[in-house]
Amino acid sequence: MKDLLRIADLDASDLETLLDLAATFKENPYKYPGVLRNDTVVLYFAKPSTRTRISFETAVARLGGTPIQVGKDELQLGRGETIEDTAHVISRYARAFVIRTYADDDVRSFAAAASIPTINALTDKHHPMQALADLLTFKERFGSFHGRKLAYVGDGNNVAHSLLEACALAGLEVAVATPPGYEPDADIVEMAREIADASGGKVTATTDPDEAVAGAHAVYTDVWVSMNTPESERKTRLEAFAPYQVNDALMAKAREDAIFMHCLPDHRGEEVTASVVDGPRAVIFDEAENRLHTAKAALFALVEGQLIGARRRHRDPARA
Repeated sequence: MKDLLRIADLDASDLETLLDLAATFKENPYKYPGVLRNDTVVLYFAKPSTRTRISFETAVARLGGTPIQVGKDELQLGRGETIEDTAHVISRYARAFVIRTYADDDVRSFAAAASIPTINALTDKHHPMQALADLLTFKERFGSFHGRKLAYVGDGNNVAHSLLEACALAGLEVAVATPPGYEPDADIVEMAREIADASGGKVTATTDPDEAVAGAHAVYTDVWVSMNTPESERKTRLEAFAPYQVNDALMAKAREDAIFMHCLPDHRGEEVTASVVDGPRAVIFDEAENRLHTAKAALFALVEGQLIGARRRHRDPARA
């Protein structure tokens, strides 16, 4: 396995490898300092970033390498050079490539042409690195995945997609509640169900937040209005999502020991109340810290060739 473009690229043993590596790096932050010695890793960010950028830059440095951060206006991509040519060139310079952009097709095209590992650091459809940090955080709190439940309430976006795939692969029960018209991609839900059938997990997609949260060990949400949502849609989305706010009443429907999770940044008073996000059940900064440890794990595992890759066919037509 050369690239990590989505969680469904992994098999169950790969997921275990990454989470074990991340736990090792968390316990010993400076383990394997020579893996990237004298090498560079290019970090391409077409979108603003706090956690993803700083976690990957730090991860590269702690593995002994030099991160080279570039934006969308700093490469010849904006002046007509193809993604494939860019991939070939960067492969001659760097040890790995991390990309945060919009279209999944762009990431796939780069990875297909590159001879170095490519990591998806967020696209419109997937956010695999966030999901890995979320699973690490969940495991730290509850010890294991089987027999436990994570509920996601809000927009059926890239975070929801990667959580569906990750929880299914881990054997977790995952329930996603979204307003009508904002559901997660149907093909991703179907794939997650197939993965869950093999892992012992369970996938539920509903429009009822109370149903999703009932008995959950973790309640998760994300912003209702993303960074690339037109301002003209803001009012419509806020009205549609209002019944899906994570507040004290909704948290009360989860288990007494349930945690609150969010990928950040959060908008207090919109998708979550201050009483929840600033309360004792929130593990949002543990998740943020774990972005560093899972970034190191992904880089290490790909560079060292430790991942096998899933032997399933993605339902995405572009990968068929």
